[in-house]
Amino acid sequence: MPTRPTLTLNPLKNRAARYRAQALTALRADSSLSVRLKRYNAAMAKARALEVEGGAA
Repeated sequence: MPTRPTLTLNPLKNRAARYRAQALTALRADSSLSVRLKRYNAAMAKARALEVEGGAA
């Protein structure tokens, strides 16, 4: 079943949510711990930056 896109008034919040989901997926990946943590931190940093940017607008 295909997933439906989340409808939000602010597209930055939608992108931030996708980065948060990507971060959680990175933690569950079949990689070394250091690689998983690096990917998680990178995705969460992007999500936090988008949330700050979206909150200021």
